[in-house]
Amino acid sequence: MMMEELWSHVGSTMGGLMFIYAMFKQFFPYHLQDYFEKYFKKMVSFVYPYVEITFDEFTGERMKRSEAYSAIKTYLSNKSSAFAKRLKADVVKDSQSVVLSMDYNEEVTDEFQGVKVWWSARRTLPNTKRISWYPADDEKKFYKLTVHKRHRELITESYVSHVLKEGKAIATKNRQRKLYSNSPSDSWYGYKRSKWSNVVFEHPATFDTLAMDANKKEEIKNDLIKFSKGKDYYSRIGKAWKRGYLLYGPPGTGKSSMIAAMANLMDYDVYDLELTAVKDNTELKRLLIDTSNKSIVVIEDIDCSLDLTGQREKKKENDSDEKELDPVAKKEKEDEKKGSKVTLSGLLNCIDGLWSACGGERIIIFTTNYVEKLDPALIRRGRMDKHIEMSYCCFDAFKVLAKNYLEIDSNPLFGEIERLLGETKMTPADVAENLMPKSDYDKEETCLERLIEALKAAKEEAIKKAEEEARVKAEKEEKQKQQSEKEEKEKEQSAKEVKEVKENGVAAEEVKENGVAAKEVKENGVSTKE
Repeated sequence: MMMEELWSHVGSTMGGLMFIYAMFKQFFPYHLQDYFEKYFKKMVSFVYPYVEITFDEFTGERMKRSEAYSAIKTYLSNKSSAFAKRLKADVVKDSQSVVLSMDYNEEVTDEFQGVKVWWSARRTLPNTKRISWYPADDEKKFYKLTVHKRHRELITESYVSHVLKEGKAIATKNRQRKLYSNSPSDSWYGYKRSKWSNVVFEHPATFDTLAMDANKKEEIKNDLIKFSKGKDYYSRIGKAWKRGYLLYGPPGTGKSSMIAAMANLMDYDVYDLELTAVKDNTELKRLLIDTSNKSIVVIEDIDCSLDLTGQREKKKENDSDEKELDPVAKKEKEDEKKGSKVTLSGLLNCIDGLWSACGGERIIIFTTNYVEKLDPALIRRGRMDKHIEMSYCCFDAFKVLAKNYLEIDSNPLFGEIERLLGETKMTPADVAENLMPKSDYDKEETCLERLIEALKAAKEEAIKKAEEEARVKAEKEEKQKQQSEKEEKEKEQSAKEVKEVKENGVAAEEVKENGVAAKEVKENGVSTKE
């Protein structure tokens, strides 16, 4: 009976407290609730012997996900799957396994140098009640670390650093490199908000398979390795730890393969930045802030992405002119207004200004087929530190392709191919296409002979094109010469006519003057007679 009465008293007491708390949250003014909770926590702190540290998911006004939060999540993943009673399961793409993590309000323990600590995953929901398709839009997630206050110094000075270091090491070891593409800003906010969408980066290109001059490849590799080890050097000279590469050359010369080879050598993620999907300079900054360290940011065909010369046509603001436009023209004008407003100065500020220091160990690559079209300010040294020309196929590049496609290092036909490559221009992509066996019956000689025929055809076509250009040029010069002679004759004829007119005018003036003189003589004669 005594136990039953005790439990009944406990139950009624708990029920009463819960009722009081519910009434307090429901009817007590919100601004007074904050004060009450503040002083209540101070009172509790006198008897509560633990210290609590929170690690929020987002920092900097939600502009960037906290690296500490990600590292802690990775660090706790194994402990969560082993000891937590409630787990969350996420399916990894292209895998049969699942990733387990600690569910909200669940707690796991850890031990460091004999000190026991408690980790818990928490989230806070918005106070305002609203109907939304995205229920997690405004929730705030965080991890809470609890430890006895007598171990405060050990935890803050050593344990937290240990957790972050271990978490980053585990993430680096287990991570899959990703290829990212920027999402339109409309999808940045919501239940699955993300500025970048990604797939696993599985491009097989390496510097060994890259078709280009061997000395140039070695130079680029050494430059990249030197950069990856240059954290202290860049800090000492006062520069952001980044490096820019400009890849330029005709289509089909291997610019994209070069980017993949760089990423595989450095073990970096790749961010493919599509400028036409970025509305303005502010969005561009937010995107670049959201990129990770150890990454390559790529803007391909930058000469075609946007007009970055600062000489855009000024838009007319006269409504009367817009009303006179036909519906098709109005639609085109509206699309133009909705287009990207990224400016040259905004891009320069992101790659070389103050914002370029937000992150480290980052490579920025521009590619273009027409380097002469780019603004000199965009590609000067310090922004694009190294300019790499991706040219037509040379004999060194051909030998790499022959090794890749046919698995041969030499052949009697190599001599003729070397001679033809020196006499004509063919891109590595075209050479590779001719070397690739088209059936199981194609042998080495068949592929090499096909390449020789293609090179001869390209040489003949180049000769014909050169002759045609010479003929057109000669005809144009002849036409210009004839036009020039015609204009010269017209000028001479015009000058002759002007001269004759002037002479006739002088003669007429003399006749007129003689007539006046005769008239005066006649009048004088009449006067004398009188």
